[in-house]
Amino acid sequence: MTSSLNRVTDTTTRHFRFFDFMLAATCILIVCSNIIGAGKVAEVAGFTFGAGVIFFPLSYVLGDVLTEVYGYQRARRAIWAGFFAAAFAAFMAWFITAMPPAAGWNQDVGGISRQESFAMNFGQAPRIVLASVLAIWLGEFTNAFVMARMKVRSQGKALYQRTIGSTIVGQAVDSVVFYPVAFWGIWSTELIVTVALTNYGLKVLWEVVLTPVTYKVIAVLKKAEGVDVYDEHTNFTPFSLK
Repeated sequence: MTSSLNRVTDTTTRHFRFFDFMLAATCILIVCSNIIGAGKVAEVAGFTFGAGVIFFPLSYVLGDVLTEVYGYQRARRAIWAGFFAAAFAAFMAWFITAMPPAAGWNQDVGGISRQESFAMNFGQAPRIVLASVLAIWLGEFTNAFVMARMKVRSQGKALYQRTIGSTIVGQAVDSVVFYPVAFWGIWSTELIVTVALTNYGLKVLWEVVLTPVTYKVIAVLKKAEGVDVYDEHTNFTPFSLK
């Protein structure tokens, strides 16, 4: 797959055809997972899990694709974009929820006012927002770092080890940060541990199941971009947009 590709170690000034689309997809997934799925616990056939686990792991799949195809530098830009998008979406949801409702709009529907219904859907507690954006930031950067370093060490071999290995580490960081920060003192300790562990297991399982899809997307994008990026001389600080 890589024999006809140009091996590069610096993507700062290089133009990529499809990076913007991957960047947009990452932001969309992070924002939707943060706003829609962060606070709900679902139960299917006696199995309890956080509802956001169904879609949120796709952001890690995209993170793997970004790092493998475009390198850590570009993945870092995508993570920061997703972080700020999630933070702004949370601020917007809080601000609009806090605005006084118009009397003609705020009518009772099924025994609850529209304002109360709106607040339940979008008025997330500040600590949940903090936990979510912090977990995203730490988890995604951990995932990208592990992915990039493993690629250099393996000289691009065994892609499945990098995608699954980076997710195991990144999702562990995400779960360890998010659930205690968001729900300690609100949920029981047992529920926090149960949801955190089951979500972690499901996220890693998602990565394994989607490995063939990840392989295909990476192969198509590498061929389209014509490069194979190795982070041999990359500064891995997260505090940069270069």
